[in-house]
Amino acid sequence: MTRVHRKKKKRLPTIRKIPDRVWNEVKDILSPEKPPKTVGRPAVSYRTVLDGILYVLRTGCQWKSLPKEYGSGYTCHRRFQEWVRSGVFQKLWVRLLEIYDDARGIRWRWQSLDSASVKAPLGGDKTGPNPTDRGKPGTKRYVLTDQKGVPLSVVITAANTHDLKAATETLGSIVVKRPRPRKYRR
Repeated sequence: MTRVHRKKKKRLPTIRKIPDRVWNEVKDILSPEKPPKTVGRPAVSYRTVLDGILYVLRTGCQWKSLPKEYGSGYTCHRRFQEWVRSGVFQKLWVRLLEIYDDARGIRWRWQSLDSASVKAPLGGDKTGPNPTDRGKPGTKRYVLTDQKGVPLSVVITAANTHDLKAATETLGSIVVKRPRPRKYRR
Protein backbone atom coordinates (compact mmCIF):
# COMPACT_ATOMS: atom_id res chain seq x y z
CA MET A 1 0.00 0.00 0.00
CA THR A 2 1.40 3.35 -0.96
CA ARG A 3 0.89 6.46 1.05
CA VAL A 4 -0.17 9.63 -0.60
CA HIS A 5 1.94 12.52 0.62
CA ARG A 6 0.05 15.73 0.57
CA LYS A 7 1.99 18.90 0.23
CA LYS A 8 1.13 21.36 2.99
CA LYS A 9 -0.10 24.69 1.72
CA LYS A 10 2.07 27.55 2.78
CA ARG A 11 -0.12 30.03 4.63
CA LEU A 12 0.55 33.70 4.16
CA PRO A 13 0.77 35.79 7.33
CA THR A 14 -2.14 38.07 8.18
CA ILE A 15 -1.34 41.69 7.41
CA ARG A 16 -1.85 43.67 10.62
CA LYS A 17 -0.13 46.85 9.53
CA ILE A 18 0.77 48.27 6.13
CA PRO A 19 4.33 47.10 5.30
CA ASP A 20 6.94 49.81 4.73
CA ARG A 21 7.47 48.97 1.04
CA VAL A 22 3.71 49.20 0.38
CA TRP A 23 3.40 52.43 2.39
CA ASN A 24 6.21 54.02 0.33
CA GLU A 25 4.13 53.37 -2.81
CA VAL A 26 0.83 54.48 -1.24
CA LYS A 27 1.78 57.71 0.52
CA ASP A 28 2.19 59.63 -2.76
CA ILE A 29 -1.45 58.94 -3.67
CA LEU A 30 -2.79 60.64 -0.52
CA SER A 31 -3.23 64.39 -0.07
CA PRO A 32 -0.75 66.24 2.17
CA GLU A 33 -1.21 65.62 5.88
CA LYS A 34 -2.01 68.34 8.42
CA PRO A 35 1.25 69.97 9.48
CA PRO A 36 2.31 69.46 13.10
CA LYS A 37 1.73 72.18 15.73
CA THR A 38 -1.39 73.60 14.05
CA VAL A 39 -4.57 74.75 15.77
CA GLY A 40 -7.10 72.08 16.69
CA ARG A 41 -6.90 68.46 17.66
CA PRO A 42 -3.64 66.63 17.01
CA ALA A 43 -3.77 64.88 13.67
CA VAL A 44 -3.69 61.10 13.36
CA SER A 45 -1.16 60.10 10.72
CA TYR A 46 -2.49 58.72 7.44
CA ARG A 47 -0.53 55.52 7.93
CA THR A 48 -2.22 54.90 11.29
CA VAL A 49 -5.63 55.66 9.74
CA LEU A 50 -4.93 53.26 6.83
CA ASP A 51 -3.92 50.57 9.33
CA GLY A 52 -7.22 51.18 11.15
CA ILE A 53 -9.20 50.92 7.92
CA LEU A 54 -7.40 47.68 7.08
CA TYR A 55 -8.26 46.37 10.57
CA VAL A 56 -11.98 47.13 10.14
CA LEU A 57 -12.09 45.61 6.63
CA ARG A 58 -10.23 42.48 7.77
CA THR A 59 -12.14 41.85 11.01
CA GLY A 60 -15.56 43.28 10.16
CA CYS A 61 -15.77 45.12 13.49
CA GLN A 62 -17.73 48.34 13.88
CA TRP A 63 -15.87 51.60 13.45
CA LYS A 64 -16.59 52.60 17.04
CA SER A 65 -15.04 49.32 18.25
CA LEU A 66 -11.70 50.05 16.57
CA PRO A 67 -8.77 49.62 19.02
CA LYS A 68 -7.33 52.93 20.27
CA GLU A 69 -3.93 52.19 18.68
CA TYR A 70 -5.49 53.23 15.34
CA GLY A 71 -6.90 56.49 16.67
CA SER A 72 -10.58 57.29 16.84
CA GLY A 73 -12.97 55.07 14.91
CA TYR A 74 -14.81 58.21 13.83
CA THR A 75 -11.62 59.68 12.38
CA CYS A 76 -10.84 56.47 10.49
CA HIS A 77 -14.41 56.26 9.16
CA ARG A 78 -14.44 59.92 8.09
CA ARG A 79 -11.12 59.51 6.24
CA PHE A 80 -12.37 56.26 4.69
CA GLN A 81 -15.43 58.08 3.33
CA GLU A 82 -13.29 61.00 2.06
CA TRP A 83 -10.87 58.64 0.33
CA VAL A 84 -13.70 56.66 -1.28
CA ARG A 85 -15.24 59.88 -2.67
CA SER A 86 -11.91 61.19 -3.96
CA GLY A 87 -10.94 57.88 -5.64
CA VAL A 88 -7.93 57.10 -3.43
CA PHE A 89 -8.78 53.40 -3.17
CA GLN A 90 -9.21 53.12 -6.96
CA LYS A 91 -5.76 54.70 -7.47
CA LEU A 92 -4.35 52.47 -4.74
CA TRP A 93 -5.77 49.36 -6.41
CA VAL A 94 -4.27 50.32 -9.78
CA ARG A 95 -0.87 51.11 -8.23
CA LEU A 96 -0.74 47.84 -6.27
CA LEU A 97 -1.76 45.87 -9.38
CA GLU A 98 1.10 47.49 -11.30
CA ILE A 99 3.53 46.53 -8.52
CA TYR A 100 2.12 42.98 -8.47
CA ASP A 101 2.45 42.76 -12.26
CA ASP A 102 6.11 43.77 -12.05
CA ALA A 103 6.87 41.39 -9.16
CA ARG A 104 4.82 38.29 -10.03
CA GLY A 105 3.09 39.01 -13.31
CA ILE A 106 -0.64 39.12 -13.96
CA ARG A 107 -1.74 35.91 -15.67
CA TRP A 108 -3.60 37.23 -18.73
CA ARG A 109 -3.95 33.88 -20.50
CA TRP A 110 -6.91 32.83 -18.37
CA GLN A 111 -9.46 34.90 -16.41
CA SER A 112 -12.59 34.16 -14.42
CA LEU A 113 -15.71 36.32 -14.26
CA ASP A 114 -18.34 35.71 -11.61
CA SER A 115 -21.24 37.56 -10.02
CA ALA A 116 -23.10 37.53 -6.73
CA SER A 117 -26.50 39.00 -5.89
CA VAL A 118 -26.57 40.91 -2.62
CA LYS A 119 -29.43 42.41 -0.62
CA ALA A 120 -29.57 46.21 -0.49
CA PRO A 121 -32.27 47.07 2.05
CA LEU A 122 -31.21 50.72 2.26
CA GLY A 123 -31.43 51.19 -1.51
CA GLY A 124 -29.15 53.48 -3.47
CA ASP A 125 -28.58 54.49 -7.06
CA LYS A 126 -27.26 51.05 -8.10
CA THR A 127 -30.11 48.96 -6.73
CA GLY A 128 -33.00 47.31 -8.47
CA PRO A 129 -35.62 44.63 -7.86
CA ASN A 130 -33.91 41.29 -7.29
CA PRO A 131 -35.66 38.65 -9.45
CA THR A 132 -34.39 35.84 -7.18
CA ASP A 133 -35.56 37.46 -3.93
CA ARG A 134 -39.24 38.34 -4.56
CA GLY A 135 -38.38 41.74 -6.04
CA LYS A 136 -36.69 43.11 -2.93
CA PRO A 137 -34.02 45.76 -3.60
CA GLY A 138 -30.60 44.36 -4.37
CA THR A 139 -27.36 44.74 -6.29
CA LYS A 140 -25.08 42.44 -8.25
CA ARG A 141 -21.30 42.44 -7.93
CA TYR A 142 -19.26 41.28 -10.90
CA VAL A 143 -15.58 40.46 -10.35
CA LEU A 144 -13.00 39.55 -13.01
CA THR A 145 -9.83 37.84 -11.76
CA ASP A 146 -6.72 36.39 -13.37
CA GLN A 147 -5.87 32.70 -12.96
CA LYS A 148 -4.26 33.37 -9.55
CA GLY A 149 -7.40 35.13 -8.21
CA VAL A 150 -6.07 38.68 -8.45
CA PRO A 151 -9.03 41.06 -9.02
CA LEU A 152 -8.68 42.98 -12.29
CA SER A 153 -12.14 44.53 -12.56
CA VAL A 154 -15.17 45.07 -10.32
CA VAL A 155 -18.56 46.35 -11.45
CA ILE A 156 -21.68 46.88 -9.33
CA THR A 157 -25.10 46.97 -11.00
CA ALA A 158 -28.76 46.74 -10.05
CA ALA A 159 -29.86 43.18 -9.27
CA ASN A 160 -32.14 43.06 -12.35
CA THR A 161 -29.34 43.91 -14.84
CA HIS A 162 -28.80 41.25 -17.50
CA ASP A 163 -25.52 39.34 -17.09
CA LEU A 164 -24.47 39.85 -20.71
CA LYS A 165 -24.60 43.64 -20.38
CA ALA A 166 -22.73 43.60 -17.07
CA ALA A 167 -20.14 41.09 -18.32
CA THR A 168 -19.35 43.37 -21.26
CA GLU A 169 -19.02 46.32 -18.89
CA THR A 170 -16.79 44.30 -16.52
CA LEU A 171 -14.47 43.22 -19.32
CA GLY A 172 -14.29 46.82 -20.53
CA SER A 173 -13.36 48.23 -17.13
CA ILE A 174 -10.11 46.37 -16.38
CA VAL A 175 -8.10 48.85 -14.32
CA VAL A 176 -4.63 48.05 -15.68
CA LYS A 177 -3.44 47.97 -19.25
CA ARG A 178 -3.59 44.52 -20.78
CA PRO A 179 -0.75 43.53 -23.10
CA ARG A 180 -1.57 42.74 -26.70
CA PRO A 181 -2.45 39.05 -27.06
CA ARG A 182 0.12 36.97 -28.90
CA LYS A 183 -0.87 34.67 -31.72
CA TYR A 184 -0.31 31.06 -30.86
CA ARG A 185 0.60 28.34 -33.32
CA ARG A 186 -1.02 24.99 -33.18
